[in-house]
Parts: sequence; C-alpha cells; structure tokens
Amino acid sequence: MLDVVRLRVLLAVARKGSLTAAAKELHYSQPSVSHHLARLEAETGARLIQRAGRGIRLTDAGRLLAERAAEIIGRLDATAEELAAHVGLRSGRVRLAAFPSALGTFVPKAATVLGEAHPGLRLHLTETEPPEALRLLRAGRVDVAVVFRYDDTAPEDSGITMIHLLDDPSYLVSRAPTDGELAGHTEASWIAGCDRCRSHLLDICEKAGFEPRISFTSDDIVAVQALVAAGLGLTMLPGLALRAHRHPDVEVAEVPGSTRHVYAAVYGDPPHPPATGALLEALREALKERL
Repeated sequence: MLDVVRLRVLLAVARKGSLTAAAKELHYSQPSVSHHLARLEAETGARLIQRAGRGIRLTDAGRLLAERAAEIIGRLDATAEELAAHVGLRSGRVRLAAFPSALGTFVPKAATVLGEAHPGLRLHLTETEPPEALRLLRAGRVDVAVVFRYDDTAPEDSGITMIHLLDDPSYLVSRAPTDGELAGHTEASWIAGCDRCRSHLLDICEKAGFEPRISFTSDDIVAVQALVAAGLGLTMLPGLALRAHRHPDVEVAEVPGSTRHVYAAVYGDPPHPPATGALLEALREALKERL
C-alpha cells in the first residue's frame, strides 16, 4: 500500500522541481525527502525521479504517480475538512468553482440562499472554465463545480456525478438584426470564446456547411460584445452570458440546435457530504426563480 506521507513528498518535489525546495516547503531535511522518495520507489518498483543538470525531474512513471497522488491527497484533505465541520452545518466551509456567466447570474442568489439557511457555513468561490473546474474537483480542491457541456462535448471522466441544473440556448450576436441561421454568414469574421465554446462554434458551423473565419478570441463577454458592436465580427453567446451582460448596440437571435447544458458536478455518488448537499440544494432553489 502506498504511503500518503511519501506521496505528499513526491507532490512537493513535482511542484518545486528540487529536493531542497521541497524539503523547505515540507519543513523536512533534504536527506529525509531523499529517504521518502527512495522508499516510494521501492514500494512502487518504478524509478520516479532522475537528475537533470543541477536539478531533478520526474520520470514518466513519476509524473503519472504525482497526478494520481494529487487526486488522492486532495480527496483526503477534503474529507478531513468535511469531518471537521459540524454535522448540523453550524460551521465549516464549502467550495464552489463556476464559469463566469454562472457567477454573474444564479450563483449569487444561491450564495444568499445558502447563507440564510446555514449562516455558519462559509462559501468559497472560484471563477474558472469547466475543464479546470473539473480538475479542481477531482483534486479535492472544490466540492462542487458548476460546468457546462454541449451535445458534442467529450464525456467527463468516471467518478464524477453530473447533476443537471438547466439548459441554456445559444444566440447569434451581431450588429444588425439577424434570424439566427448561421448559413447566411459564411463570409463573416467571427469572435470565439473559451476552448469549449470555440470547439462548439467550429462544430455547429461545420454542420451549417462552412468553416468560420475567426478573427478574434476572448473569454470576456463584455469585450466580445464590444467588438461585435464595433462591427468587427459576429459571435455566439449563451443566454446566461447575455443575462449577465448585454451591450445596448447588439442584436441577438437564438441559434437553432445549439444549447449548452449546465450541471453541478460532484465527486462520487450520493449520499453527498452535508455541506455539499446544502450547496446543491441552494443552487436548485436559486434556479426556481426565472433568470
């Protein structure tokens, strides 16, 4: 069985890139760090580190084990945090990662609902796009990740439970009125967003019979709409983004067949820890009101 202390040492070495820096972070002596790594290599039967000039680097086996160790230790730390909280949710914390337009629409209401129901429970918020939010969830650094996916998005990793929150239609955003049909804009310049949104834009334009000419890329919905208002291109934005911010000089029309699905992602199967369950209930309550 792998020793958790030694896994923490490997993670520190992976982060710092040297035995000396890892020892300083862990408040260990350098010989102690070397000893733990040697024992871990003996336990696994694999060479985990190798010399690289004056420093060290992880081998392929070392990188693989460090990635898995991050998830394992993250889950252990998250469990310790959950156990430290009172069962009645009179204290403790719960951590949520969400994409920007969720944070700009229904998440604040959910935070209010949670605070009123459990005033001793601290909510920590992180703004990030779905791939990073899911990585944080797997590593135990957040308890709930609000994410979105399209029908053409690759399936998420096993071990993650996806709880459907809402469906969010996409809209063609332009300076002049339009009907939302993409086939009429084959020669236009386009403005793309995050990687997941860009991938969906390419896919839906391909279904409409053309490859979009992407002139600008930005994750900032304010900047994207300003570019459209200035006549520099078209874009596609989901409804939540337009509810969070709507430029007065753009026109929008729903794009047929383009809907993203918004989920609350949690690690593992029910029953969920009390704080996680309370946050999920607050998200559902917030969405009962029409956005």
